[in-house]
Amino acid sequence: MARERVGAVKGLFVAFEGVDRSGKTTQLQLLAQRLSEKHEVLLTREPGGTPVAEAIRVLLLADDVQMSARCEALLFAAARADHVERTIRPALERGAVVISDRFVDSSLAYQGVARGLGVDDVERINHWATDALEPDLTIMLDLPIGTSSQRDGEVDRMENEGELFQARVRRGLLDLAGRAAHRYAVIDASPSVDEVADLVWAAVPEPWR
Repeated sequence: MARERVGAVKGLFVAFEGVDRSGKTTQLQLLAQRLSEKHEVLLTREPGGTPVAEAIRVLLLADDVQMSARCEALLFAAARADHVERTIRPALERGAVVISDRFVDSSLAYQGVARGLGVDDVERINHWATDALEPDLTIMLDLPIGTSSQRDGEVDRMENEGELFQARVRRGLLDLAGRAAHRYAVIDASPSVDEVADLVWAAVPEPWR
């Protein structure tokens, strides 16, 4: 289902996607440092970005919590709705660069593909929750699952689903990248941190660099 942004915005919205431990946090921080030389930059994350969304995050990622796939998808969308209305859209409207660790495409890949709920249904929920907002640029840091699982990082409920689940997520993200090539940059995350950072920087639209 095609999405159109509702309401005028002046800023740049960049989302980072990828399987767990693909290096998103490191790379989005490095990009923020570069962009902050010329622009106001807001770093945020999903689920999270507002007090309500952060509270939902605790529930969603707790490794001792069990919930249905539909409940999970709706909670992610609820957190995202508050995040967009209270944090992301106001920053974009004042001309800032917003860099988010994950956005709607994570739900499409994790719940739509890996959980088997269907991409179209999950997209429909999030289209309403975000008032049709989508990133100007989505950077997917791509890493083979066997490599990503060997990297250090915090283990949460989603990571505990195992490598087969993560492989389905990766496939889902790559499929989305092919479907939305106009806003996606798929970057090999296996080289050095500095090499990946240069590739990320090259993906940023020229007027913003």
